[in-house]
Amino acid sequence: MFLLAFIFFLQSCGESSQNVTRPNIVMVMSDAFDGRLSFEPGSKVVRLPYINYLRELGSTFLNTYTNSPICCPSRAAMWSGQYVHLSQSWNNYKCLDANSTTWMDLLERNGYRTKMLGKLDYTSGSHSVSNRVEAWTRDVQFLLRQEGRPVVQLIGNMSTRRIMEKDWKNTDKAAQWIRQTAAISNEPFALYLGLNLPHPYRTESLGPTAGGSTFRSSPYWLTKVSPELVSVPKWLPMAAMHPVDYYSTFTKNCSSDFTEEEIKNIRTFYFAMCAEADAMLGQVISALREKGLLANTVLIFTADHGELAMEHRQFYKMSMFEGSSRVPLLIMGPGLKSGLQVHQLVSLVDLYPTVLEIAGISAVGNLSGHSVLPLISTSRNVSKNEHPEWVLSEYHGCNANASTYMLRVGHWKYIAYADGISVPPQLFNVTVDKDELHNVVLRFPDVQAQLDKLLRSIVDYPKVSSAVHLYNKNRFAAWRDSLGRNYTEVIANLRWHIDWQKDILANEKAIDTWLHGSSRTFCI
Repeated sequence: MFLLAFIFFLQSCGESSQNVTRPNIVMVMSDAFDGRLSFEPGSKVVRLPYINYLRELGSTFLNTYTNSPICCPSRAAMWSGQYVHLSQSWNNYKCLDANSTTWMDLLERNGYRTKMLGKLDYTSGSHSVSNRVEAWTRDVQFLLRQEGRPVVQLIGNMSTRRIMEKDWKNTDKAAQWIRQTAAISNEPFALYLGLNLPHPYRTESLGPTAGGSTFRSSPYWLTKVSPELVSVPKWLPMAAMHPVDYYSTFTKNCSSDFTEEEIKNIRTFYFAMCAEADAMLGQVISALREKGLLANTVLIFTADHGELAMEHRQFYKMSMFEGSSRVPLLIMGPGLKSGLQVHQLVSLVDLYPTVLEIAGISAVGNLSGHSVLPLISTSRNVSKNEHPEWVLSEYHGCNANASTYMLRVGHWKYIAYADGISVPPQLFNVTVDKDELHNVVLRFPDVQAQLDKLLRSIVDYPKVSSAVHLYNKNRFAAWRDSLGRNYTEVIANLRWHIDWQKDILANEKAIDTWLHGSSRTFCI
């Protein structure tokens, strides 16, 4: 495999019309891609030839985390280089201002020809009304299912390869731009392609406000998965779950029974969707190779967050468990090491300073991240700033009824909630407990105290939680007032309509109590 990749690389180094010294930069960002699939043993479950190509000719970061396990806040952190509590990217509706400066803006201002295609999703105002209302009301004392039950859908036959048509159209545009515009430019270029895959599809049967709970693929992509390696995750009994995990499982409509076949099918279809996303990455690589641009292009593959795929009795993200919070990061290009596996803990905010350093541009402002270039460069003429030995991720959106903060240090993963008092923390040794089934916070009080002190030195998380709580109340109240007499009908017909209509008066009363009651975080 390495020999084939090496020959592929040599073929890519042909003549091009470019006369540039600064490297081109191409980033492909997937959605909901479990980072563990980019290296062994996860990489054996599904064939991902182009990710493997990057792995052999570039550097693979084995411990990369999202800074918030949901689409918009995660991308806001990547584009701004700031933690979500600094940009106040609280949920999929509240993220960056449209005029915020991204690293792509700085590349353009410094002589790069730029192009952004596909899913961007980092500015405020997007996503469904249901999504934002569920985030605002997460402290209300009710339990309502907010998603469709996860299901699979088989379509087409062995010749059906283009399932996510929108992604393929954007990938075609990216390849065309490389061939027709980038290749004839005398200035370096920067291309960003955002994919929606392998994010599950919207479940049409639940109507226009439904969440994404359908895992859809074709027989062709399913052949890329090794079924004998698709595991059935171990689950804690519902009664033994942490209260926030219990709330997430229920609101994601995963609290009822699932057969082993259902679970394996969901996971198999998810892996097949990852294979389709990998093929889109391959089309970008092929366009670069065809035009002889690979030799002077830094290529980055990453994702906004992962996908639980029925680990911990959940699908989707919104969780600090590995399947949700771990993301891929592979980088290859001129002057970068090949076949390197990097164990250093990194996160998406590190991409902002990394891209700028690749382009030779000085970073501006107070960035949360650190360039990873010193970890993978063959040159000594790179920054010497030491990368911190921890990463931070936080979550303030729907399907979790408390603000959540994750600190990963060494083999420890510490998760604190809300004000640090009203909701118990969790502590996992992810080296010995890869399934994260054993919360050992009571066994290691000294470790918990040490990590909590470190976390508070990074972010005053009780203060942030209080600010989010106040924001949620104010935004919901303003939304309700804007609807006037239509409020009762609108709120009763959001994604949670099936559960809501079982006891409308009790649910409306619970909201009134929350709006006018205490500010304590509610936990099931």
